[in-house]
Amino acid sequence: MSKEVIQFLRMTPPGYHPGFGGPEFTDWMDEQMSWKTTAYIGDWSFLWDVELSGPDAEKLLKSICTNSFENFTPGKAKHAIMCNDAGQVAGEGVLMRMSDDTFRTQSASAFWAAYQAEESGLDVKWREIKTFQLQVSGPAALSICQKVTGETLDDIKFMHFREMKIAGCTVYALRQGMAGEPGFEFHGDEADIETVRAAILEAGEEFGIRRLGRRTAMINHLEAAFPTGAWHYLMAHFLPQDQGFFPFLGANFDTGGVLPVLRGSLEPEDVNEILFTPYELGWGKMVKFDHDFKGRDALEKAVNEPSRCRVTLEFNSEDVVDIYASLFQEGEHYDYLDIPTPHRWMVWADEVQKDGAKVGISSTPGYSYYFRKVLALAFLDETQAGIGNEVEIVWGAPGHPKKLIRAKVCPAPYKQDNRRAEMKTLETA
Repeated sequence: MSKEVIQFLRMTPPGYHPGFGGPEFTDWMDEQMSWKTTAYIGDWSFLWDVELSGPDAEKLLKSICTNSFENFTPGKAKHAIMCNDAGQVAGEGVLMRMSDDTFRTQSASAFWAAYQAEESGLDVKWREIKTFQLQVSGPAALSICQKVTGETLDDIKFMHFREMKIAGCTVYALRQGMAGEPGFEFHGDEADIETVRAAILEAGEEFGIRRLGRRTAMINHLEAAFPTGAWHYLMAHFLPQDQGFFPFLGANFDTGGVLPVLRGSLEPEDVNEILFTPYELGWGKMVKFDHDFKGRDALEKAVNEPSRCRVTLEFNSEDVVDIYASLFQEGEHYDYLDIPTPHRWMVWADEVQKDGAKVGISSTPGYSYYFRKVLALAFLDETQAGIGNEVEIVWGAPGHPKKLIRAKVCPAPYKQDNRRAEMKTLETA
């Protein structure tokens, strides 16, 4: 079965992501600087939003999330990790507790939670809700958000949210930081998105706010080390007991033509080679054995077993230039390395070697204009994950010319993590 799954993923044509509002607004280099110097507004409204409610809503979520639910009261949010029975990540995303018996979750966790609710037999209902999700992040985020809401926001703790108004529209302001910088994500009714976006852009004009397009949106996930399903890794929906998931997904959600697709040089024999536990993705802190949950037995064993570690790989710039140079030379050229990121949505998996031996997987590469480097989140054998270690990435799809790209193991996150830093209001002249 594994070989058939891999062949399907290889042969599926990648689609163009329908979200983020557009490819560029100023240009991708200018937009990449925004979360280091000013702030951006990014549109994540394409993320599917599911509300779960009823007497057993918490019971269901505890049974499918690795996270602890101790002290998880209304007004708090968490990064929910959901696994299959093998302890491999099947969905993850933000989970917000709206009331004692009502929760909302977005992205792949919405799919998995809705499917598990349908299968559970518990007294819980799910429904897709049509919302917008606008992120404002960067050094000027607090100033912009306080100006547009007319409220003091520096008392909102990380991963907490509060209801308020923007231009007369009700929103929930969730403090988070997907760019590794302080920021807020505003959630509200999709009918209000243009009114709210216009108000934020007007408030942010004096601070140099930028709109974030899809060409560069995933660079903040790369620099800040937030692996993203269907982009950096493949979500684990392939166990026999989960065979109803894809029919359920197709019947209930519009994914905008984005399907799981595999590209890169890696030629796995077993689909499990390209599926990951929370530990391998860097989310071990979100695994708490204070409750029973799907995949718990497997994860209890995985704690003490050799594992892959999440790192950042910094590509050797001379080797990257060689890839582009081959386009201007006679004969076969190397596969194109698209910058700042690939245009189409796919999981990239390149083989990583040390002295000719396979030691891990390098995921979707991206070019950081700020650091002037091509980077990739990678998952390496523990013995090869030491900072400063030199490895080689095999570049080139199966059957294509191969190029060994030298790469250095660097920390993940690559950029300093400022999400929980004290927020400050910027003074303007």
